[in-house]
Amino acid sequence: MRSSFWLLPALMVVGSVTLAIILITLDKSTSVDLQLAMRWPLLFGASADGARGLLTTVATSMITVAGLVFSITLVALSLTSSQYSSRVIRSFMSDRVNQWVLGVFVGIFAYCLVVLRTIRGGDEGTFVPTLAVLVALMLAFVGIAVLIHFIHHIATSIQASRIVATAAQETLEAVDDLFPEAWGDDDDRGADNTLASMHARQPWLAFPARKTGYIETLDADALLEVARDLETLLRMEHGVGDFVVVGTPLVSLLDPGDLDDATTAKLNAVYVISRQRTVEEDVAFGIRQLVDVAMKALSPGINDTTTAVMCVNHLAAILTRLATRRIPSPYWWDQGVLRVMARGPSFDSLLGAAFDQIRQNAEGNVAVLLRLLGALQTVAGVTLSPHRRDVLRQKIDEIAETAERSIRSPHDRDLLANRLVRVREALVAGPLSFVQTK
Repeated sequence: MRSSFWLLPALMVVGSVTLAIILITLDKSTSVDLQLAMRWPLLFGASADGARGLLTTVATSMITVAGLVFSITLVALSLTSSQYSSRVIRSFMSDRVNQWVLGVFVGIFAYCLVVLRTIRGGDEGTFVPTLAVLVALMLAFVGIAVLIHFIHHIATSIQASRIVATAAQETLEAVDDLFPEAWGDDDDRGADNTLASMHARQPWLAFPARKTGYIETLDADALLEVARDLETLLRMEHGVGDFVVVGTPLVSLLDPGDLDDATTAKLNAVYVISRQRTVEEDVAFGIRQLVDVAMKALSPGINDTTTAVMCVNHLAAILTRLATRRIPSPYWWDQGVLRVMARGPSFDSLLGAAFDQIRQNAEGNVAVLLRLLGALQTVAGVTLSPHRRDVLRQKIDEIAETAERSIRSPHDRDLLANRLVRVREALVAGPLSFVQTK
């Protein structure tokens, strides 16, 4: 609902109609309009025909501008989709400024229609809601200011730096919400992995998905409650962000006994499956947006190295935040009993999602390869986990292999070799110490 173009404008239309009714009632029940007309006749002393002409002009212009705003927004969406990635369109859809602007013009139009309907003149008996007509004139000036602001906003919002920064900020907020705890001993999962391997050889009963689409979210407490009630082990076959097909396994149960319809309904209600991924509970999708923009920038048709480097910079910021956070174990225990084998993100998978495809598409691009090494050096500077540092070392070796294979210039090879030396030294040196300042 937040990313829709109809909710906020619809609420603003309702508010405008309510405001019109209140002002008309106030004009009709009091003598405010007569007092205002006597005190300021040039400003408030309008005839029925004059008031109709003013409201008609305002209403016509506002609905025309609303159509113009909608057209400009569609052009911006089309340009963003073709130039950067269709995944970032959702940011435009959820932009409050675009929704407010559309709501303002449609709301002023609805307000003028309601007030225009109440004006009477000639044989009908004279009634001109002076106060309501004045407010319509003021709203027209508000519409002019909003139009100027919208033109400025749309011109800045389609810039590459703004698009990339917005996607990165949404992802960072998701990281803070999903992984609020500082890093702990969550990388030592040898006992869990051994237990999972043992259960993998046992018979499982698969529960099929009832809908095709992307898993947008799931209720972890409800899933654990089902496994607890059945006194069994539940294994998730798909995690948040995965695409599931109706009829294929969604979850599996170990010796569940007889499943009744109520249990089946509970399992089905745990998951929210929709047509598209969202970043709120899917950090990997936020990373995916930045990677898509970077790969589009590296494509031969666009060849925009600066935008690709910008994406790597923001990916470094996201991975740096992740490197200091504890990612929960995929094995959920209840009073010492393993109840759920979940599927979720890990630091390894998120790091690979952020850098692997960019590295593969940046063969021969010295600037991007150098920036990838710089990003890994930044992440290594805050990483405490030995396992995570091993993963970073592997990514550095992969970039070194790509550079060795694709870079032919001796000067460029020397640049990369020198940077590799510094990055590996930083990885060996360990995390940096920071001075806390106010």
